[in-house]
Amino acid sequence: MFKSLFDQVDSIIARDPAARNRLEVMTCYPGLHAVWIHRASHGLWNLGLKWIARLLSMLARFITGIEIHPGAKIGRRVFLDHGLGIVIGETAEIGNDCTIYQGVTLGGTSLYKGVKRHPTLGQGVVISAGAKVLGGFTVGDGARVGSNAVVLKEIPAGATAVGIPARILHPDLPQASTPDSKAKEYFSAYGVTPNVDDPVSMALKGLIDATLEQEAKIAALEKALAKLSNTPTSDAGEASDTKRDLGALKEWLKE
Repeated sequence: MFKSLFDQVDSIIARDPAARNRLEVMTCYPGLHAVWIHRASHGLWNLGLKWIARLLSMLARFITGIEIHPGAKIGRRVFLDHGLGIVIGETAEIGNDCTIYQGVTLGGTSLYKGVKRHPTLGQGVVISAGAKVLGGFTVGDGARVGSNAVVLKEIPAGATAVGIPARILHPDLPQASTPDSKAKEYFSAYGVTPNVDDPVSMALKGLIDATLEQEAKIAALEKALAKLSNTPTSDAGEASDTKRDLGALKEWLKE
């Protein structure tokens, strides 16, 4: 039991640079307290003592500001960072080594009892602040959800979801699903993905780059035409026609 306890505490220290030692984490991290109390309420729920389990979960909500239904399943080394305002529904399942930030909702969209209404998170998933993951689908291992995103469909393993409704992006960095596999190197606070940009901004950047390239070519062409128009010629009439044609071409380029 103590090994599992210290394992979870050490995983928080590995992911949060503000955590200085085990004592500080065990006494000052409400996300850790919420998970501890949930372990007890989930055990009572499975024993059929559902009212007591709900009462205990309400107590945890009052103390920590985090609402976890006692029916939810939470894996090992789950870190509820800051935690305030997190809501985790009854049929939600959270895999090992997941990180969930403040204001996140793992909610359901169905009103039918006895069905899978809430999402399932794979291992090493990061759900950023304010994100809403709604529905009984799966978020794949190592996936990341950006801040304030609204996810309404399945996310593949290793992908990133951003926006409202969320769009799926694919990162170009490997995902670390456990703290033992270079988690510090690849862990992404708040789901920010290096070297991956929003597709709309990437398209706009491409248009801007193309416009700048065309402007540079036009400037070079104007410069070449200016030199050509100043070239002396033996035929005065021919030179006059050439200058007139070059002048018209310059006006057309300016338009």
